[in-house]
Amino acid sequence: MTTARIESAGLPAGIALAGARLVLPGGVVEGDRLTVEGDRIAGITGGAARPGDLDLTGYTVVPGFVDLHVHGGGGASYASGIAEEALRAARVHLAHGTTTTVASTVTGEIDEVARQAGVLSELVEDGVLAGIHFEGPFISHNRCGAHRPDLLRDPDPALVRKLVDAARGHAKMVTLAPELPGGLESVRMLADLGVIAAVGHTDSDYAKTLEAVDAGATVATHLFNAMPGIAHRAPGPIVALLEDERVTVELINDGVHLHPSVLDLAYRTAGASRVALITDAMGAAGMGDGLYPLGPLQVEVKDGVARLVEGGAIAGSTLTLDVAFKRSVTVNGLSLADTVESLSTVPARLLGLADSTGSLEAGKNADLVVLDSDGYDLVAVMRRGEWITGGDTFAAVRPA
Repeated sequence: MTTARIESAGLPAGIALAGARLVLPGGVVEGDRLTVEGDRIAGITGGAARPGDLDLTGYTVVPGFVDLHVHGGGGASYASGIAEEALRAARVHLAHGTTTTVASTVTGEIDEVARQAGVLSELVEDGVLAGIHFEGPFISHNRCGAHRPDLLRDPDPALVRKLVDAARGHAKMVTLAPELPGGLESVRMLADLGVIAAVGHTDSDYAKTLEAVDAGATVATHLFNAMPGIAHRAPGPIVALLEDERVTVELINDGVHLHPSVLDLAYRTAGASRVALITDAMGAAGMGDGLYPLGPLQVEVKDGVARLVEGGAIAGSTLTLDVAFKRSVTVNGLSLADTVESLSTVPARLLGLADSTGSLEAGKNADLVVLDSDGYDLVAVMRRGEWITGGDTFAAVRPA
């Protein structure tokens, strides 16, 4: 075990937050008290603030964000196979509100990716990460994006199982191209194992994509990106994945990967209950422009956009989920309830964690993000009842 943990700071647990706007499963309420005891939400009740409560008047409180698909941050990569780097990446995203993280790998030699999975599994066991997502090497050469083509492999079920086994029960998702030899067999195997099979980096057509869904695929990896576009006689995978109610679609709302109107189209078609907003962030998230590794490839970040040094393909993002929240509300005009659903509730449900996180409800983990109610900028983050950042922002209510 690595004995790694994410340090907290600020005020202790055993507190009540009063006066805030709370985004709850049943809707948005103003001014209710949210109490925290230990690492859990103890209750949400009406009534006036009491002496000693923290005064959050003018702020909005939402559940901690859940990222299904993220490769790194803070100059660190989950694909490095180095525990300290993975911990640094998790800390950076946590400071931006992601209280639950699934670490994503990138294409590499099978044995090397299996080794990385072993390292990341220790961080899952330490409570830093919520699981592992394998993106590659079982993807299409024609849609490989920022994955090294010479390392790609067909999704032979034996090779897919090797990576899943290397994760020691912590594999949450595998992205693959179902049209490749072994693709549908691997989807069925993953479904039987309780691991999410995701369709992505694919050259599949409409019919083959529906076959994959029938076989058990339930997620579209960064829909629209790294797959054929929609043509009027060849709808391709996008239409199949959007229209099938069994599928949750990942979207990257960074203003680079998708035009706002395309994101709006996905929401109108699938609805917030089938959208998971992700970062797909690489090591430059939380950092400035410069050169960064992405697995075995080099990426240049310029003006916040990550592209491969060789070829210029978009190479993940520099996004954090607090920025995705702000864009969703202020640019796309999504409601607070729909934004929370896609950033927290939907991914928590996909991961099988809905009983413990993903919404503000009594008995769930005290995973909270505090935003200002004007521009929806992040102010504070609480994870499991402990302030990670910003807890000293709020003054206690004084006796009358």
